[in-house]
Amino acid sequence: MKPWQSLKDTDPQMHRLMETELHRQQSGLEMIASENFIHPALMAGMANAFCNKYAEGLPRKRYYGGCEYVDEMEELAISRVTKLFSCRYANVQPHSGASANAAVMMSLLEPGDKILGLDLMHGGHLTHGSPVNFSGKLYSPEFYTLDPTTERIDYDAVESQVKKFQPKLLITGASAYPRQIDFAAFRTIADQVGAYLMVDMAHIAGLVAAGLHPSPFPHAHVVTSTTHKTLRGPRGGFILWNDAGLTPTINKGVFPGLQGGPLEHIIAIKGSCFLLAASESFSALQKLTLDNASTFSKALLDQGHHLVTGGTDNHLVLLSLANAPFTGKDLEQTLDKIGITVNKNTIPKDKRSPFLTSGVRFGTPALSTRGFGTDDMISIAHIVSRVTEALSSGPAPNSLLKELGSQVLALSQKHPLYPQWRAEV
Repeated sequence: MKPWQSLKDTDPQMHRLMETELHRQQSGLEMIASENFIHPALMAGMANAFCNKYAEGLPRKRYYGGCEYVDEMEELAISRVTKLFSCRYANVQPHSGASANAAVMMSLLEPGDKILGLDLMHGGHLTHGSPVNFSGKLYSPEFYTLDPTTERIDYDAVESQVKKFQPKLLITGASAYPRQIDFAAFRTIADQVGAYLMVDMAHIAGLVAAGLHPSPFPHAHVVTSTTHKTLRGPRGGFILWNDAGLTPTINKGVFPGLQGGPLEHIIAIKGSCFLLAASESFSALQKLTLDNASTFSKALLDQGHHLVTGGTDNHLVLLSLANAPFTGKDLEQTLDKIGITVNKNTIPKDKRSPFLTSGVRFGTPALSTRGFGTDDMISIAHIVSRVTEALSSGPAPNSLLKELGSQVLALSQKHPLYPQWRAEV
């Protein structure tokens, strides 16, 4: 039985929307790099009795009674995540990755302090200092950019910028950077000016857990992440660190600094996510995710496409449309019509607005979770190429969209999503 089946009689309108969303996911190809499909047991497990409990504070230091089992559960989640990432301390209460980043900044910085992060147009994240975000409004941000030729991080240039800018917090991690990051190099740079190093590993946490990407530890002062991307858990965030001296201030940054009552029913499933992420099957899934991204990248290159950085080392591929007569928005919307879900994305030196963009970001975590393999990635790359070829001459004809939509549906049916739950549409 589906976890939301009881709503069919209680709230049929909401139940219908849940069913149509399930159908969309089951019948299409999810290729947004920041999305994944949670394990069905974890999805069902989010409906648990901890949702009824207020538990402000920390394990064994709560502001409410009746928290003995909440404490045991949250301590279990903490022990699992610290073991998974080989660190000493964790806070698993942040509601999201953005909340985790905000809590860290609130812990380590004063309003107006200098922060240095990767430019949003070059693959950074809103919470790394964007002027439209709290991080850019409360603190004094500056940004490093990718090398204009290689489109990769230039560590020498970052070092020079850090020495000149003297930030209190140096941020690394990205939302659209398809290469491995040298955390040791960033720590060496941060130490030269006495800056804290914060690693936002939200996108690559699953790869790190599987030993397929260098770990932020022991280099980072603080690490933040989400649980719902490559980790394949519920939507949420967490914070990791090694220095006992940071423990009181980071915990206070989360509560009472940023949040009130933690979502303990979600924290329980974060704990289950950390358990699954330590398994051999999870490591195999992460390996497939990398293989699929590499294969998809090479297939696009073979068909004449330009990719930012020329390829990928991780789970995402950033397609450049800088010289195309159509925008990232055009490609996103056209692919959506045939059942492939992606997101438009800015690229380095983008001359189009963030609402149009000259790039599209693809990711392989969700399709890998469904069991898609490298042969499937080659087929999808050919479908994408046929769409881009058509858009070069104007809107894609309906006959082509119908043909490619049938191919997408066939691929989707080849690797069923949640086969035990058939959408009622």
